[in-house]
Amino acid sequence: MGSAVRIARETTEQVLIEWGVSRRHPAVDPALLILSELVTNSVQHAAVLSPTVTVIYAAGPDTFSFAVHDRHPYQPLLLSAVTGTDASGLGIVMELTLGLGGTAVIRGDADGQGKSIWITLPL
Repeated sequence: MGSAVRIARETTEQVLIEWGVSRRHPAVDPALLILSELVTNSVQHAAVLSPTVTVIYAAGPDTFSFAVHDRHPYQPLLLSAVTGTDASGLGIVMELTLGLGGTAVIRGDADGQGKSIWITLPL
């Protein structure tokens, strides 16, 4: 698990640098923590059905988005993370995301056998 999180963080840092986002930007450290929590959750909870975790990146002029995708059909409830009834690390994800003025969305795969959790943060 540690290597998956480390690789995801290092890759994300490199993507941000290539897109001209300073490592010192105030959204970078929270984004890396959010990413780490999502990758950790995917590895811990989805690995039996989904041995591969994929991170997808997108950006706009003043936003940075990323998704953590796995092929496990379970879709956690983001609302329960906000209300504090979720103990899987999604509470941290939601607190940081909403605190930065960002959004979190779960998008299921067309075949219903996987999902992506998309985080969009303002830059």
